[in-house]
Amino acid sequence: MEQIPRPWLNAYDPEVPATIDYEKVPLFRFLDRAAHKWPNRKAIVFKNWSVSYAKLKTMSEVFAANLKAAGIRKGDRVALMLPNLPQTIVAFWGVIRAGAIGVLTNPLYMETEIVHQFNDAGVRCCITLDLLWPKLEKLRDAIPVEKFYVTTIGEGLKFPLNVLYKLQAKKAGTTPKIPYDGKEVLPFKLLLKGRSKFTEEKIVAEDTALLQYTGGTTGVAKGCVLTHFNLGANLQQCQSMIHSLGRQRETFLGILPYFHIYGLTTCLTWPTSMGATLAPFPRYVPLDVLKGIHKLKPTVFPGAPAVYISLLQQKDVDKYDISSINVCVSGSAPMPVEYMEQFEKRTGTAISEGYGLTEASPVTHFNPLHGVRKSGSIGLPFPDTDAKVVDMDVGGEALPPGKLGELAVRGPQVMKEYYNRPDATADVLRNGWLYTGDIAYMDEEGYFFIVDRKKDLIISGGYNIYPREIDEVLHAHPKIDEAVSVGIPHEARGEIVKAYVVVKEGETLTRSDVIAYCREKLANYKVPRRVEFRRELPKTMVGKVLRRALRDEEVAKMQKKKSKRPQPEGNDER
Repeated sequence: MEQIPRPWLNAYDPEVPATIDYEKVPLFRFLDRAAHKWPNRKAIVFKNWSVSYAKLKTMSEVFAANLKAAGIRKGDRVALMLPNLPQTIVAFWGVIRAGAIGVLTNPLYMETEIVHQFNDAGVRCCITLDLLWPKLEKLRDAIPVEKFYVTTIGEGLKFPLNVLYKLQAKKAGTTPKIPYDGKEVLPFKLLLKGRSKFTEEKIVAEDTALLQYTGGTTGVAKGCVLTHFNLGANLQQCQSMIHSLGRQRETFLGILPYFHIYGLTTCLTWPTSMGATLAPFPRYVPLDVLKGIHKLKPTVFPGAPAVYISLLQQKDVDKYDISSINVCVSGSAPMPVEYMEQFEKRTGTAISEGYGLTEASPVTHFNPLHGVRKSGSIGLPFPDTDAKVVDMDVGGEALPPGKLGELAVRGPQVMKEYYNRPDATADVLRNGWLYTGDIAYMDEEGYFFIVDRKKDLIISGGYNIYPREIDEVLHAHPKIDEAVSVGIPHEARGEIVKAYVVVKEGETLTRSDVIAYCREKLANYKVPRRVEFRRELPKTMVGKVLRRALRDEEVAKMQKKKSKRPQPEGNDER
């Protein structure tokens, strides 16, 4: 194995070990232990409904037994197409306890995305929400699903809220009619019925737990094969790095979607391992979140930059008590330094930034809790996680500190492979290293800094331009709410920089204002040549701006414009 220097070990908090003696067990063992140690502690709190850890374990066992009775066998794919609900948590633990492989599916997926994912994974069973049924019903002939289990939001509520929800939904006409037939379309509650003894499958840590699909924003979505050990190792790494948590009863705010690997780890599996209370939110509404924090008094707030920024912008934020939060964990996208400082000043709670990717279950780096936090840094590699910066074209040996290159990582949390894609696997897994596609550098003390995505690098007139640098400048403008820069095709320069800008409410800004501001802060070749104002920017469910989608829009517009140009005479093909 290639030996590399690990200067980051000297920057760890004293409580953080360089290596961990991992428990190599099926992932659901962490739920079992929590139920044994804290049987009466609340595992989930949702509106007026709650459940203890002992009960959650029993529910997951009954769920698994009923899945097996319905014909689901070890290794079968079961899709969970649900928002953050108590049923989602129960179903997740039940599916992997049964030895099935979870396929976590974004409820907002379009039809083509569902068809691709379900067919690629070979999904046999789908657990979903009644509100999503109209979308799935149209696809029944196009996907391999044999059984659908359908739940409702009301099933995660107690009296009287469950009755009120049902009445309100009926009055609003938002409840679709589900064609329950007892064979292919069945009520979710059937999976929670009975007290049948659960016969546990022989599941080992190396077995696959999830086929976790990448976002697919730069191509066809690929299924990352994540084992029970990959996921279990990562939650143990989280616990070691964020060592202050778990000494008291913790409550985790569940805003990040569980179907996303970042949300799954930081809002579900990791908190479960420490017996924390999970507080799921089905959708992100800033005012509802502030009210939830005020009422539930959560201690840990895993989030994303877009979430923290939007909370800062709420006019009534000072009316709510958010002092219970001790730790804010930010990931999924770079947090603009300007907003990070604003959040800490406004709330008194520091945001600790980390880094990860689906292929690594997902977290690989995190800033120390009590040590030095460097502005703009993703922090230090986790215990047992090696990281190096290599040449962007040839890879290979680690570059010295300060040199830009592609970030590569290795560790126990790195995926096994891309499902049924040996060529794609070979592209990113080389000699034991996962090549992330992110451009980064490491400083002398072992702190890593992400500059940009390798695929997002803009090459204009021979110059390399990193969009994140421009984004940071734009975010610092007092009248700009959000902004992102993109490289768009240009006949003479190859690419030029275009900025997409969302102006703060009540403010006005012109293209000339933006360009003049950038000229004061950036070298001339980095200054945006075009500016487009928008009401909002396209984002993923965890707040990552879809830079590639904006570029694709621009390319499509240019192609359409080009096709409308009159063809010169005599150029007909006969």
